[in-house]
Amino acid sequence: MKISRPLKLRPISIMLAIATLLVISIVQAPRCEAYDLFAPVTDYFANWFTRVDRTQAEQPHWMTPLVTVTPRLEQEYRYDQLWQSQPRGKALNNFGANKGLELIPADPIEVILGVPGYIVQGGTGKKASGWADETFLIKYRLLSANEESGNYILSLFLGVSVPTGDDPMSLRETIYTPTIALGKGWGNFDIQSTVAAALPDGGMNRLGSPLLWNTTFQYHIEQFFLWPEVETNYTWWPNGERVGKSQLFLTPGVILGRFPVWKRLRFVIGAGYQVAVTKNPLFNNGVVLSVRTPF
Repeated sequence: MKISRPLKLRPISIMLAIATLLVISIVQAPRCEAYDLFAPVTDYFANWFTRVDRTQAEQPHWMTPLVTVTPRLEQEYRYDQLWQSQPRGKALNNFGANKGLELIPADPIEVILGVPGYIVQGGTGKKASGWADETFLIKYRLLSANEESGNYILSLFLGVSVPTGDDPMSLRETIYTPTIALGKGWGNFDIQSTVAAALPDGGMNRLGSPLLWNTTFQYHIEQFFLWPEVETNYTWWPNGERVGKSQLFLTPGVILGRFPVWKRLRFVIGAGYQVAVTKNPLFNNGVVLSVRTPF
């Protein structure tokens, strides 16, 4: 069922993220010994971080790549910045890139509450700016083993993009993105990969249903908190306006972290450069900056 365009969820996603963090923080405080009718609920939040630690101990401890969505379950707040050079002298800046709050509410589940990015189109031609669509994603981890027990993971995702953005930034359709994600590590080296299809609930002649395949080759230099990587980001359109076309980007990059900040809080920062190696891409090249605070 199509979701009407007038719906605006941008403030909702931000308020949900803030409210969730406040609830988790409040219930971590010592509780009264008196009988509590809401004990099951307060116990759930009081044990939140214990549950997160147990869940993450059962999987590899690789770094989340710059573009590829990791099959790992992660808990953090993330902000990305994109600068893209487009065909015919156009340019695009994306503030936020629809990243946001990532939570592990249960084992083996992660939920991502995306905060819509603010997009500015410049360069030659018509200028435009506005908010992108709202996005959500849920991960379900099927199999995993940490570095001592096999160093692998297999997960399923379902992403949803809701058409709440401003024209011309909105895709104007609800889009569902089922994904298979897997990874394997050997010592300090790992490969993480996802295969997905973007399925709109309308506008098929315009958007099509592209297939997306992202793969990251990553190495960990432990003594310097350093994670150099190279990604391949491939998209093929079997239908829609770009029927028969494909694009492939190579994305070398480096990520630094997880630096301890305070108690559970960590800091991660990374950057990469995307360059198209096929004809007629959506953009020619771009810079990716990613800042995360795992907790």
